[in-house]
Amino acid sequence: MITVNQVEVRVGARLLMEDVTFRVGPGDKVGLVGRNGAGKTTLTRILAGDNPPAAGTVTRTGEIGYLPQDPRVGDPEVLVRDRILSARGLDDAVRRMRQAEEQMASEDPKIHDKGMRRFGRALDDFEAGGGYAAEAESQQIAHNLGLAQRLWEQPLKTLSGGQRRRVELVRILFSQAEVLILDEPTNHLDADSIIWLREWMKTFRGGFIVISHDNDLLEETVNKVFHLDANRAAIDVYNMGWKHYLTQRETDEARRKRESMNAQNKAKTLTDQANKMKARASGASAAQSMLKRAEKLMVGIEGQRQSDKVAAIKFPSPAPCGKTPLMAEGLSKSYGALEVFSSVDLAIDKGSRVVILGLNGAGKTTMLRILAGVDKPDTGQLIPGHGLKSGYYAQEHETLDVKRTVLENMQYAAPQLTDSEARSVLGSFLFIGDDVHKPAGVLSGGEKTRLALAALVVSAANVLLLDEPTNNLDPASREEVLNAIRAYQGAIILVTHDEGAVHALEPDRVLILPDGVEDLWNAEYAELVSLA
Repeated sequence: MITVNQVEVRVGARLLMEDVTFRVGPGDKVGLVGRNGAGKTTLTRILAGDNPPAAGTVTRTGEIGYLPQDPRVGDPEVLVRDRILSARGLDDAVRRMRQAEEQMASEDPKIHDKGMRRFGRALDDFEAGGGYAAEAESQQIAHNLGLAQRLWEQPLKTLSGGQRRRVELVRILFSQAEVLILDEPTNHLDADSIIWLREWMKTFRGGFIVISHDNDLLEETVNKVFHLDANRAAIDVYNMGWKHYLTQRETDEARRKRESMNAQNKAKTLTDQANKMKARASGASAAQSMLKRAEKLMVGIEGQRQSDKVAAIKFPSPAPCGKTPLMAEGLSKSYGALEVFSSVDLAIDKGSRVVILGLNGAGKTTMLRILAGVDKPDTGQLIPGHGLKSGYYAQEHETLDVKRTVLENMQYAAPQLTDSEARSVLGSFLFIGDDVHKPAGVLSGGEKTRLALAALVVSAANVLLLDEPTNNLDPASREEVLNAIRAYQGAIILVTHDEGAVHALEPDRVLILPDGVEDLWNAEYAELVSLA
């Protein structure tokens, strides 16, 4: 159970919410919603115990399972199997069993006998934690979430961002935690895995808090909604399901707009009256009092306007380039004995629009990283054409330095900009005032997305490599990204599970991995987007 009492949440000097009080226990299935930057991810970090609140208390009883947006957790050298089994403490027993088996294979009787004893103790611990039945359960969860069995013997460092994400999700669902905190759990999942996850969450007997932009998941799984109101620095608690919440939310928003309009009218009346009274010496004091009251009313109005803003996203005018700015010949990539793809040829013409499709683990992100020059292929080569200037958006925001501030990241991406020019661009992406001095590491997924996209805006790139650019975005911000994709005049290579992003792109070609087959786009491929 998680009990929150009069909690205050801040990022630096900025107040996100105050006097927050609620409880989440078994049976409480909570959808945590609000605009990007409202503080959803910051709050979940506090609930999970990763960060302390600015004030108030958070009490946790029982086991808590936390799925953060950033999947880069755990020792990268650990095997996938051990990372998952560690959720129930089985990894240590399995590791000791392996070591004992090596001793048991020794021809030295003493070492052999020692191994037998060690194996017996490790096996007892393994069976006490559920044994082979528990291991089979973890494998079934992994299968349902699209995590291939062949990955179990690989270290975490060899996995793509999407695969790492699924490892952590499998681990959390396997953990037997009483309360789960899930930050965008459907990111990087295919359609079948999302359907399975919805059903699992519907039947889960414990409690959970989920951040998600998947309306279907919220509609089918939650029985409470916590809405973060950035304007009022407060959480509105709705003890109802998603459909009823949407109806009630519309009613509340209409009421608040009326209240805002009334406040605006009152502020104008007070200001007009004060201006008239200023002309009389006897009325100066009363006029000043009226102006102060009007200012207080206007603060709330301006706050409402600020919370309604959406980042104005527009990709850059592409720099001049030749007919074929980017070519690739004979690309292949393997991790150990696992071949991801081989013999891939690709020619990206000026203004072409290409979608990369393939099942999870087929190498889509790896291909983009190679095309961006971040990773090197095992064989083959990239052939840059005349005037090539590529811009890479990474699905896990690896292009951002989490130790640098928002402003420092922008200045690193575009050193040609003056300080005021960089601030101006950041302002259009809703990084205003002290926000530019926040370390990138404390940003939410949506804020990191906006910052990474802001770096693309000033890049003058003529080939954009976009890896899941609509993840973590609220509906209004997502639509801005889709409009930017529609309007961009350069070449785009896109990896996405978002069918809307593909429709916005209007692709002319498709690259299917791991086979490396290139084909002209047709409507039949559209059906594969959410499944790939």
